[in-house]
Amino acid sequence: MRRPRGRPQVEPAVPFAAASFADGRARTRGILPRVPAPPPDARSALAAVVSVEPCGDDGALVRLRPPEALPPVRASRFFMLRREDGTSPLIPRPFSIYRQPDGDLEFLVKVMGRGTRALAEAPVGAPVRVIGPLGNGWPTLDGEGDPWVLLGGGIGCAPFYLAIRQALAGMDGAAPVPPEGVTYLFGAATAGLLYDLDAVRALGARVEPATDDGSAGFRGNVLQLLERLQAEGQVPRRVRLLACGPEPMLEAVRDHALDRGLDCWLSLESLMGCGVGICNGCPVPTEPEGPLGAWPNAKCCVEGPVFEARAIASCG
Repeated sequence: MRRPRGRPQVEPAVPFAAASFADGRARTRGILPRVPAPPPDARSALAAVVSVEPCGDDGALVRLRPPEALPPVRASRFFMLRREDGTSPLIPRPFSIYRQPDGDLEFLVKVMGRGTRALAEAPVGAPVRVIGPLGNGWPTLDGEGDPWVLLGGGIGCAPFYLAIRQALAGMDGAAPVPPEGVTYLFGAATAGLLYDLDAVRALGARVEPATDDGSAGFRGNVLQLLERLQAEGQVPRRVRLLACGPEPMLEAVRDHALDRGLDCWLSLESLMGCGVGICNGCPVPTEPEGPLGAWPNAKCCVEGPVFEARAIASCG
């Protein structure tokens, strides 16, 4: 069939749940199976690249403009991204929202393969498929109770810029967290992988870097840094923990929190195929006695990516 000629139409944002599940529900003839569903605010849209700025030794800040501005997105929710000009793999990749400047969406991308390189090298105006926001995000960071300690490892820093900003402003009607109530410990292998460190410091919370090679801040990992700060009396023993980073780091943080009876939430860096709970490609073993124990596995893209430490049996 010949396509009509003329000016191409701008693709509007489409509610993803409606687009994906309407036909399936109709075929059930009133018998609705229990199927995973994307969040009600998720959209599939075609965005355009506004800018790409280098960040650290191997990263980039990729700013996208969707056809319609989204409401504020909770820190640690994510989007599935794919360039639509044939340079990306067919399956999109998940990325935590990093910032929302002036209605745009900004992502911190570490170049690791074809999909991330395509985004980091995208020219201004390049079309990018954006599906989201997906997942659940961090819990309410409130200014009442134990102070918050945020632990970021490498590219696991991505959900923390927005978390600090939202905590200081007040989340979900809760009391804002005072600057002294948030300590962010940011670890990486070397100084060049402490992405966007100055911008995070400018938010006003306490930020302490750690590097494996000692090229910036504390020499060692973030848990070792936390224990040192607590031993020196700079951070209290009773804290609430948020962590995002590589799996071994998250396992160590989980064990640390459970051993000490600390409230702790982990944002997992799982590989995902669809991002909406259909492909079953991101299972997370659950703790039988935990809040998700009714099922042996949770789906990282639907029940996560943020999990309470007591809810899961492992981080991979």
